[in-house]
Amino acid sequence: MVHVIHRLDVGGMENGLVNLLNRMPTEAYRHAIICMTDYTDFSQRLQRDDVHLYSLHKREGKDLGVHLGLWRLLRQLRPAIVHTRNLATLEAQVTAAAAGIQVRVHGEHGWDVGDTDGSNPRNRRLRRWVRPLVSQYIALSRHQMGYLEEQIGVAHARLNQVCNGVDTARFRPSPAGADRRAPLPAGFAAADTLTIGAVMRMQPVKAPLELARAFLLLRDSVPAMFPRLRLVLVGDGPLRQTATEILTAAGVAEQVWLPGARDDVPELMRAVDLFVVPSLAEGICNTILEAMATGLPVIATDVGGNPDLVQPGATGNLVPAGKPEALTEAMAGVLSDDAQRQRMGRAARARAEREFSLEAMVQGYLQVYYKALGSAAGAS
Repeated sequence: MVHVIHRLDVGGMENGLVNLLNRMPTEAYRHAIICMTDYTDFSQRLQRDDVHLYSLHKREGKDLGVHLGLWRLLRQLRPAIVHTRNLATLEAQVTAAAAGIQVRVHGEHGWDVGDTDGSNPRNRRLRRWVRPLVSQYIALSRHQMGYLEEQIGVAHARLNQVCNGVDTARFRPSPAGADRRAPLPAGFAAADTLTIGAVMRMQPVKAPLELARAFLLLRDSVPAMFPRLRLVLVGDGPLRQTATEILTAAGVAEQVWLPGARDDVPELMRAVDLFVVPSLAEGICNTILEAMATGLPVIATDVGGNPDLVQPGATGNLVPAGKPEALTEAMAGVLSDDAQRQRMGRAARARAEREFSLEAMVQGYLQVYYKALGSAAGAS
């Protein structure tokens, strides 16, 4: 089986692919990952030595030559299944068909950065044009399922929803008596502080500046509590410096920590009290699943697949996107009620264990692959 992705680097879709391959039965398939651009040290998270990695080094913009390279590689590998992911690799479905690959699966994991609701006419035309070539689709959220069926015209029989899974052993609550604040800078968070956490790529669609502004609004909405509040915003990207400047200019530099990208995210999640996702668009957000598994209540925007994960009033709350005031109000409500916060955290952990296991995700993908292979065999 060949998995075609844009680049193997830190990211939710990439993390899901690595988790899938690490846990798929070794006797089921042999795997290769073809990166249209290249891969980074993130590839070292692959725990199998039978997964082959290839880089095609695609140039920026249109690069017809990369499809010739992909065609040649597919002719060499002759996989039973080609699985492309997201809009960036959708054109590879055409190349795979030209290479004679009969079973072709496409996954929609999230929205393109420049097209956060799938409304771009050019992208719609591409999806509709390629639609007949795709044997089976995998969508992570109900929102994406509806979009593919209603806007792109994909037949319901070719649609499959498989939610991401989360490693509930790696992401887990702190054991009793542990110093869960230890990963934070010395002196940053005292025993009586309440810490808001977020993990994201610092780019506009993830809305880090909305979270920064919402945190500052807490100074007026809960003035007595505000000196005890801390904000931990993990991740790197073009808006990290801007977020830092906004918070510093507002005089709260000692209450915030923006450490950039980190490889100790599970430990950092255990160090916070509330997790926040302010995104303008999402597929299925892996960090929400990780926060739930850690036993954290989650405040998230009501976009994409977030409503599939967050149960308002039970495991967290949903707020409108792009509304810092609504985000502030929701955060203040959870931070002000210790009993509610702990109850939500326990419910989130229980739901992650019950509904979003890695084992359930693997079985979901295997069923789609068997279905695609069976349909191809029946048509031949």
